[in-house]
Amino acid sequence: MGDATGYVYDPLFLEHDLTDHPESSARLTAIVAELSSAGLLARMQPIPARPADDALLSRVHDPGYIERVRQISARGGGYLDPDTYLVGRTDEAARLAAGGTAELTAAVLRGEVRNGIALVRPPGHHAERSRGMGFCVFNNIAVAAQAALDGFGLDRVLIFDWDEHHGNGTQDIFYESPQVMFISTHQYPHYPGTGDWRETGRGAGRGYTANLPLSAGVGDDGFRRLFAEAVVPLAERFRPELILVSAGYDAHWKDPLAGLHLTLAGYWQLARGVVSLAERLCGGRLVVVLEGGYNLPILARGVADTCRALLRDAAPGVDPAGAPGWSETPVDRLLYLVRKEHAL
Repeated sequence: MGDATGYVYDPLFLEHDLTDHPESSARLTAIVAELSSAGLLARMQPIPARPADDALLSRVHDPGYIERVRQISARGGGYLDPDTYLVGRTDEAARLAAGGTAELTAAVLRGEVRNGIALVRPPGHHAERSRGMGFCVFNNIAVAAQAALDGFGLDRVLIFDWDEHHGNGTQDIFYESPQVMFISTHQYPHYPGTGDWRETGRGAGRGYTANLPLSAGVGDDGFRRLFAEAVVPLAERFRPELILVSAGYDAHWKDPLAGLHLTLAGYWQLARGVVSLAERLCGGRLVVVLEGGYNLPILARGVADTCRALLRDAAPGVDPAGAPGWSETPVDRLLYLVRKEHAL
């Protein structure tokens, strides 16, 4: 098995862009500049992206929605909702983001690389079967998960979403599936308004969705406890053959769109935790997929530290921002409810 960490990136991802929008090409430009200057890109193996065709996208999206994205892009752009824009090359970029994430996941499953990170945009975890929303067009992580199930004979894929916002699209797509366990930490109530702890799946998928809705002010210690006392036991019981992460960096206390209090040290803790979990449960097979994060220096440093964790470095970069000396919002009640609901 290859022992390298792979990554997917393509300049086409920068062509999906709208001036002054929070989800702009500047996000990925900042990330790539940080990874290059820190010498991290040179230590990772590039995996070429290939665009997702209609057949691949339709495994998780309705054909009518796929066609709608194509038509709006062909007209030069427009909006899927008040927050979610398309420009002339969005259809191409979004197909490459979804296809590139699937290609990286396939490279991990073929043993060409040990793990990897998909530096892709537009992001995906809010995109439902029949609509895009929340800056997201196609659900990159869902496409990769379904392609792994269909193409590699897998039975169990774990998706852990640590973005500040609930991954309603991923939940929607797999809500009735026992093959994908979806675990989400997110601020609640907050956009998009879904992700209550009582949302646990439907039909054969009952119990395979676990939501950890957080009040504003939860920080490093709360996330440490949630990971150790809920995410890890859920994963151990599920026994995944592959772990995918929807990695948003907007839970950082400096992010302009949120109210959680993670620091870069907290993100390092999460990244190291999922790497360790993958090593222990599924031979290290782990793919991290970029989602949100809108403070550009924090986003870039957070992604860089995630790469360091994938590369199994012993320590993260230095967090120059520090953290205010506030008291964290407790998570005891949430942990009690979630552990009771899922019989942990």
